[in-house]
Amino acid sequence: MRYLFLKGGQIVKWLFFLFIYLLSSTLISIAGEFPNQPDRMAQFLGIGLISSAISLGFIGWRYWVQLQANNPRNFGKYPITWQKVSRLFLLFAAMLVLQYIWSLLITLGILQFPANQQAVDVAANQMPFWNNLFAVAVAPFFEELIFRGIFLNYFFAKNTKWNNFFGILVSGLLFGLGHEPSFDSTLLMYSAMGWLLGLTYLRFRDIRFNTALHIMNNLLTVI
Repeated sequence: MRYLFLKGGQIVKWLFFLFIYLLSSTLISIAGEFPNQPDRMAQFLGIGLISSAISLGFIGWRYWVQLQANNPRNFGKYPITWQKVSRLFLLFAAMLVLQYIWSLLITLGILQFPANQQAVDVAANQMPFWNNLFAVAVAPFFEELIFRGIFLNYFFAKNTKWNNFFGILVSGLLFGLGHEPSFDSTLLMYSAMGWLLGLTYLRFRDIRFNTALHIMNNLLTVI
């Protein structure tokens, strides 16, 4: 009973972190709905940016508290080396290959253009600077903390082979569902990106690496 209560509370907390992230991003998106009302646009944009800063600071703090309480994998305790940076760029190359295959399948008509990316493109056209800035410099921090850092520490904390495997699998699927809620081939592609990011997190034992990989990936979509 105590275990169920603990896990139930963690599920509620994780969903709350996800909610405040989505709320912040939604407020910024709403600002773009008022292109002819600069005062209203500035109002929603300001609220969204303040909400994002507070929410990201809070989630980052909760992640830090988690690691202080339970950190069997020693996340964040290994030094950054040039060898690790070079390996990160190899993983980035793998992500480029994944993106290329995805684009090719869309071009061939095998996959549909993702609805999530369509929404991102529409938002970017409404407020190019702010929405692109959020997508590249803010969203990756939120998503890596929520889908990798906090999620794995809550539900797959044990440092075992199978626990790490299932942790990457489930967190990647949730990441995919967060971008494509339909059970189709597009979900599989988003999940594959989530799996690669999860693998990076557990391989380097430092959330800065998978966040950097996520940033580089999102940067490609806005260039």
